[in-house]
Amino acid sequence: MPRAKNKVASRARRKKVLKKAKGNFGRRKNVFTVAVNTVEKGYNHAYIGRKIKKRDFRALWIQRINAAVREHGMSYSVFMNKLKIAEITLDRKALAEIAFSDSEGFKAIVDKVK
Repeated sequence: MPRAKNKVASRARRKKVLKKAKGNFGRRKNVFTVAVNTVEKGYNHAYIGRKIKKRDFRALWIQRINAAVREHGMSYSVFMNKLKIAEITLDRKALAEIAFSDSEGFKAIVDKVK
């Protein structure tokens, strides 16, 4: 009996990888062995990028809060410490949004903390 290779599944696997490599330059888009490396590297970059995105947004929120707080004569670290002492439990994302869009509301928070 001949050996069964299951060409349908093999072809489907290759097509799936080549479809994900679509848009790349040269052999990366149409040679399976090269496309596999490209797709795996892309997945790796995407995974790392999801972690970096969180860091970048936190840094942005801190910069926005710091800029808004300095207008009221206080530094970021002092403000965050006084927030904790005053038991105001707003996270950095919410504080940055308030500082960015509602300056009067942020001024009220700063005055309450002082």
